[in-house]
Amino acid sequence: MAKSKIRAIALCVFRHGDRILVHKEYDRVKDQAFYRPLGGGIDFGESSQETAIREIREELGVESEQMVLLGVIENRFEFNGKPGHEIVFIYDGVFIDKTLYDTPVLVGHEGDQSFDAIWIDLKQVAQETIPLYPPGLLALLTSG
Repeated sequence: MAKSKIRAIALCVFRHGDRILVHKEYDRVKDQAFYRPLGGGIDFGESSQETAIREIREELGVESEQMVLLGVIENRFEFNGKPGHEIVFIYDGVFIDKTLYDTPVLVGHEGDQSFDAIWIDLKQVAQETIPLYPPGLLALLTSG
C-alpha cells in the first residue's frame, strides 16, 4: 500500500466587489458539491507564488499579477472516499485583462478535462449549503 503524503498547493482568489472566482466540484461519495478557488500543486523548486501564477495560466490561459499571500491553511479532508492532507498557500491575485472580471463564466482546463470557473458572492456562500473549501478560507477572506 502506497504511503500518503502531504501535498503543498497554492490557490488564487480573484475578487470583484463581494464576489470571488471559484470552480464548483462534486464529491461523489459524500454526495456534496463545494466551491474552491483555482490553483494546484507546487512543483519542486517553485515558490508558492510562482505556482499560483503558473496554475492560473495553465487552467485559464490568462496572466495574473500582484500576488499577495493572505494566509496558509492546513487542510485535512476526505474526497471521493480517499483521505487527503494539504498545506494550502492562499493568494489574492489580479487579472491583467480586466475584462475577465465582467465575464460570468471562464472556461478552464485541467489536463484533458474542462470546467467552468464562476463568480460567487461571499455573502451568499455564508448562507448556502454549498461550502467553500478549504475550511477556514471564508473566514480568511472576510476578516479585517
